[in-house]
Amino acid sequence: MTKTPTTKDGFLSLSRRGMLQGAGALGGAALMGSLGLGSARAAPKKGGTMRLAMGHGSTSDSYDPATWDQAFVQVFATARNGYLTEIAADGSLIGEVAESWDVSPDAKVWTFKLRKGVTFHSGKAVTAEDVIASLNHHRGEDTKSAAKPIVAAIKEMRSDGDDTVVITLDAGNSDFPFILSDYHLAILPSAGGKIDTKSGDGCGAYVVQSYEPGVRASMTRNPNYWKSDRAHFDGVEMLTVIDPAARQNALVTGEVDVIDRVDTNTAHLLKRAPGIKILATTGTQHYTFAMDTRVAPFKDNNVRMALKYAIDRQELVDKVLNGYGEIGNDHPISRSNRYHAADLEQHVYDPDKAKHYLKQAGLDSLEVSLSAADAAYSGAVDAAVLYAERAAKAGITINVVREPNDGYWSNVWMKKPWSAVYWGGRPTEDWMFTTAYASGVAWNDTFWENERFNKLLVEARSELDDAKRRAMYEEMQGLVANDGGAVIPMFASYVMAHNDKIMTPETVGPQWTLDGFRAIERWWFA
Repeated sequence: MTKTPTTKDGFLSLSRRGMLQGAGALGGAALMGSLGLGSARAAPKKGGTMRLAMGHGSTSDSYDPATWDQAFVQVFATARNGYLTEIAADGSLIGEVAESWDVSPDAKVWTFKLRKGVTFHSGKAVTAEDVIASLNHHRGEDTKSAAKPIVAAIKEMRSDGDDTVVITLDAGNSDFPFILSDYHLAILPSAGGKIDTKSGDGCGAYVVQSYEPGVRASMTRNPNYWKSDRAHFDGVEMLTVIDPAARQNALVTGEVDVIDRVDTNTAHLLKRAPGIKILATTGTQHYTFAMDTRVAPFKDNNVRMALKYAIDRQELVDKVLNGYGEIGNDHPISRSNRYHAADLEQHVYDPDKAKHYLKQAGLDSLEVSLSAADAAYSGAVDAAVLYAERAAKAGITINVVREPNDGYWSNVWMKKPWSAVYWGGRPTEDWMFTTAYASGVAWNDTFWENERFNKLLVEARSELDDAKRRAMYEEMQGLVANDGGAVIPMFASYVMAHNDKIMTPETVGPQWTLDGFRAIERWWFA
């Protein structure tokens, strides 16, 4: 077998994907604005309780990793749990619970060596059986996990002693170790082949003291955490504050130290507040208007194309994101991804072309409803209203339905025919497409089915010729853009804010919000 080191110069030179390319071009670092980089270089020190307010959370949230679907539970999960691998702030892949791994020449058989001395908060040692049970939780016919499609390629798993896991795939996949960093795939304690989804026990940096789903979580530092250069806060208080204005006010008044999802409409005002600093990172996060392609009128691709030409993308970037982002082209692969289709024709605002597609659908006009709420993303309602104003010139009436923030992800997303959605993106093309565009997967929120796309997705995953693989992914982007059910007008920066007591590393991960979901263990107080 071929040794696969966990450093840039080994494994990563073979299979860095997704945001690693573009993030590298951007330095992978945050856009600090008025931060002042000097503060980011201060040596970390221990102490204090960090208070974090997030624009996410639901009373239906739980400790079951199969159900995790938004940023509150994702940040909460990475604070208390360990994973086989971790995507570092600079986009490189490093081992976490896995100390190292080997791979067979055909990239089908992966052998992971577990780090010695890692224990759960309960004191139980992490073993290969825990890893196998944790991954199996997302496999099989009965699982409802959104991670099911990304582990579907696992054919067999076995332990080779307590510290070694051998995973055999049904086809080669050089991206496989990246997949194991997914926030669903937390390593949890097990018994009899079943993981503990009730207690909140984990092997991560922080130990749960209390948890009220959709409201708050309280944690203290794990005294036995093996990463000596992480987990600087003594404790962490996480709060769900859905309303953007209330969240920002809590930061300004000193009730919290950090907030996510800053409303870019008021970011310039927040930046002026004494002691407040804006932090923005650019990765693969994108905002969509997802159509249910199973139902009329969205089952007709001519209607879908009409709607794609009825939106002014740059206007949304300028007015909704206030410049914190860039235009999209109705597929989820950003310029930062390795196989981004740079030559794909850009969809632009063209009312006449939109009318042409309506005519192809046998329509002179169109009236549709679009559900939106700020729970989807800050400015989602404003984006929908701007969309409606521009679409009117194409003979399209968009009735914007202002949905309640509470329960948006449970009651609106994938329930209403057309809704505003945010996606964090994924580090690899295969991962993004497999999660949200493959036939029948849990998070295919447009319910899109395309035989050619699904065939290419499988073939590209195991294709070792880079030029051929690029051609496949570029064709897939074209299929999604020109046949898929998502209007994707913009890629948005993650915009966060914190007070001047908070210190961040010089490089802040752009893969997800809050330093790739890991601010709790990476940041510290001055």
